[in-house]
Amino acid sequence: MDINRLQKQNLLQIFDLIITNGSKADGIYQFSGIRASYDFDGYTCWLGYQDLTITLLFHGAYHFDYKDEDTLKAFFKKVAGLLADKDNL
Repeated sequence: MDINRLQKQNLLQIFDLIITNGSKADGIYQFSGIRASYDFDGYTCWLGYQDLTITLLFHGAYHFDYKDEDTLKAFFKKVAGLLADKDNL
């Protein structure tokens, strides 16, 4: 899947929002149904939502793994809503 620059920026912003506001258990942060984690040096980060896993790699590379296209659409809709309301969290 190819994403535009705004969607890529939103992935980074939602990652930060989940890490900042989420609860942490076993190295995984969770907030509003979205999970976020990263490796020991922070060069690889993951976002998870239902059957979707997004791998964010150093220098802006990314990889999507999902079973259902509707999950991807629901994820980006949820991300847009959370980012629109981030000042009220």
